[in-house]
Amino acid sequence: MDILRFITAGSVDDGKSTLIGRLLYDSKSIMIDHLEAIEKQSKNKEEGEIDLALLTDGLRAEREQGITIDVAYKYFSTPKRKFIIADAPGHIQYTRNMVTGASNSDLAIILVDARHGVIEQTRRHSIIASLLNIPHVVVAINKMDLVEYSQDVFNNIVIEYSKVAETLGLKDIKYIPISALNGDNIVEKSDKINWYEGACLLDILESVEIENDINYTDARFPVQYVIRPQTEELHDYRGYAGRVISGVYKKGDSVIVQPSGLASTISAIEIGGKEVEEAFAPQSVVLHLKDDVDVSRGDVIVKKENQPSVENEVDALLCWMGNKPLVPGNKYTLQINSRTVRAIVKEIEYKLDVNSLLQEPAPEQAQLNDIIKVKIKTASPIPFDSYKKLRVNGGAILIDETSHVTVGACMIQ
Repeated sequence: MDILRFITAGSVDDGKSTLIGRLLYDSKSIMIDHLEAIEKQSKNKEEGEIDLALLTDGLRAEREQGITIDVAYKYFSTPKRKFIIADAPGHIQYTRNMVTGASNSDLAIILVDARHGVIEQTRRHSIIASLLNIPHVVVAINKMDLVEYSQDVFNNIVIEYSKVAETLGLKDIKYIPISALNGDNIVEKSDKINWYEGACLLDILESVEIENDINYTDARFPVQYVIRPQTEELHDYRGYAGRVISGVYKKGDSVIVQPSGLASTISAIEIGGKEVEEAFAPQSVVLHLKDDVDVSRGDVIVKKENQPSVENEVDALLCWMGNKPLVPGNKYTLQINSRTVRAIVKEIEYKLDVNSLLQEPAPEQAQLNDIIKVKIKTASPIPFDSYKKLRVNGGAILIDETSHVTVGACMIQ
């Protein structure tokens, strides 16, 4: 059974937390003791109803302000698929949280309040979804009950959002009219919106094809661990463990170890302790090479005829997540997959307006939630692909060397 990772995003009070609560509640994915606790906390308990938003809003500060201020992760499953939901904040000052939640998502649900239509924050969340190359988007037009389930309101919002999507190059987009509060079109089709001929939200989530999103062309295998038991019975055993993040590897393939550039041939492939003839993304495997070459954690084993860029200077779009400002010249640790290297941010080239995609003049310092174009120099070369081409080998993070806190999310250009 595969896993769909998706994020919900929208403006404050668009109903993100209620939507997730409704999905969990109607799909019977809530433990009885948790449900009882929520029932006790619900403001509507005297009416026999529960506040579904409480199923996701776990922070006390959120409860007090009535907004989501962190990324809340929830897990549920149906007979068809497992799901990991990231409930991202709507406020503009929490851009970093949305980037965090969206970075590994296969799909984004962008909520639009039917009363207000496409607003600035709708565009901002769509821009972030575009920057992070999320392959599937569901535009959920919520609170249809407050506009009397009007088909005209729905159609006008679809027309308006289509212009945004075309500008941003968003690809697989589905539009659905819903009422998260009443459960219309969430887990079952609603009789109140009989003019809508599409599937309900859960059906869309269960049926969206994510298999086609995996890149089987560009083979990339970051080494996570070098296995050398050095026991009498396994005296010569040397395996390289990790996950195939893209592409296909077969026994006998000619490969290059980057960034060293050493060449060898795959002599054996193990999955679960058994030898196989081939491995493909996203399997976890152990590769064996014919030659006794020097391979360490963080090296990337690639096909000889299809190699990534190997540089010690990269351009990247950077979402700054640190509470302290980013000053050009500051030193950090850069991590891309399992490889970590010391790095310095040489310069800020410009700041990106996440509401319009316009480039603004480079600030002297980058502040929390800023998205900027930077030039990063690393102490040693890193193997990478552009984020647009291969998301799994084009994303990196910057780590503060003193506090070891992640302060930046990079999308390598």
